[in-house]
Amino acid sequence: MSIIRLSKRTVDGVCPGARDQFLWDSVRKGFGLKITPAGRRIYILQYRMGGRGTPTRRYKIGQHGCGWTPELAGAEAERLLMLVSQGIDPAEEKKRKRHVDTELIFDTVADKFEKLAFETGRDRYRDFVKSILRKHLRPKLGKRSLPSIQGSEIVAIIDDIPGQSAALRRNVFAVARRLMRWAKGRGMIEKNPLEGFEVPTAARSRDRVLKDAELKLIWEASEDIGIAFTGLVRLLLLTGQRREEVAALEWNELDRARAEWILPAARAKNGREHLIPLSPQVTSELDRIAGEKKWPAKGFVLTTDTGETRVSGYSKCKAKLDERVTKLLEEDAAPVAPWRFHDLRRSVATGLQGLRIPGDWIEAVQNRSKGGVAGVYQRYTFADEKRQALDTWGAHIASVTRKKRAPARTE
Repeated sequence: MSIIRLSKRTVDGVCPGARDQFLWDSVRKGFGLKITPAGRRIYILQYRMGGRGTPTRRYKIGQHGCGWTPELAGAEAERLLMLVSQGIDPAEEKKRKRHVDTELIFDTVADKFEKLAFETGRDRYRDFVKSILRKHLRPKLGKRSLPSIQGSEIVAIIDDIPGQSAALRRNVFAVARRLMRWAKGRGMIEKNPLEGFEVPTAARSRDRVLKDAELKLIWEASEDIGIAFTGLVRLLLLTGQRREEVAALEWNELDRARAEWILPAARAKNGREHLIPLSPQVTSELDRIAGEKKWPAKGFVLTTDTGETRVSGYSKCKAKLDERVTKLLEEDAAPVAPWRFHDLRRSVATGLQGLRIPGDWIEAVQNRSKGGVAGVYQRYTFADEKRQALDTWGAHIASVTRKKRAPARTE
C-alpha cells in the first residue's frame, strides 16, 4: 500500500500499471487515488460504518481532471467522513439523493399520480386533475424534487390566480393537497407540505336564473354560431345536464327508437349511469345535427370535424352568443345580465319548478346525488317521471321560442 501526500504533481506523475493501483493520502485518513490500467485517476474514500471488524467500503468521489482536483476531492472526503462519524453511509446517501433527483421530481411523481391514483376513477375527474396539474402546478414545480417543495410555494402559486377565480384557487389547492397526501402514503415524502395551510375561500354561490324572454333570445342567437355550438347551447337548454356531459356526448350513447340518452357512469359527475329521456325537441335538434333521421353509430355528436374530437372553446362560443343576443335586443331594451352556461342548468331546474314538477323528479332529471341513507337505499330511477318532466320542459321551450318578439323600432 503506497501512502503519499496527494497533490497535483504526484497525481499527474503516477504511471498506470497492468492492474488497478491505489495511492493513499498521508494527511487525510481513507482518502485515496485509484489509477486504472487505462490511465484514469479516480479519487476515492475508504471507510467503515462501525468499528474494527466491520466491512470496508469504498466511495467514488470523482475523476481527476473532470472537475476534481486533489484539493477539492480532499475537502469532499472530509465532508463525507463527517457523515460517517454521524452514522450516515455516504454511498446510501448518494443513492438516496439520486433517487430524489430522478424518481421524486414533481413531474415524475405527477405522472405516476395521474396513472395510479385514478385507475378506477371517473374519466372526467381524471381529466380535470390532469388539466390542473398541466396548467398551474407543473410549470412552476415540474423540475423540483418533491421533498424540497414547501407549502408556502404552492400557496404562492394559488395566490397568483386572480381573486375572482375563487373556485379555481380551491381546485388547485385540492389537487396539490391530494397529490402530496398520495405521495406521503407511498413514502415519497415524510409530511404533506400543505398540512396546516388554510383552504382558499369558497366561491360565492351563484343564483342567476334566466327568464323565459332571455331563454328565447339565447335560443334565437344560437342559430348562427356554428352547428356544433348551436347544438351545445340548445341541448343544454333542453336537457338541463352539465356542460361537460353534453359537450362530450357520443352517438353511441343515444337510442333514437327509444328516445333515450344513457350517460355512462365514467362520464357522470357522481359516477352513476344516468338515463336522460329525449323530448321531441331534443330529437329534432339531434336530427338537425346528424343531417337526417338516421344517426351515426359512433363519434362525438358536437364536433367541428368528422366526429373524432369533441367541441371545445366555450369562451369563444359564449362571446359570439352574447354578441348576437345584443344585436337581437330591442333598441330601448335593457341588456341581458351576465350569465354562464351553468346558469342554464339552474334555469331548467327553476323552470321545472314553475311548471309544478315535483322536486324529486327534478333531482332525478339532473342526476343529483343523494347523500346518507337515501343515497344507499333509494335506488328508484324515476324513468317515467323524468320523461314526463323533460317532455313538459321541451314543450314549454317550444312555446317560448315560437312567440314573436316585437320588431325593433327604427327612426
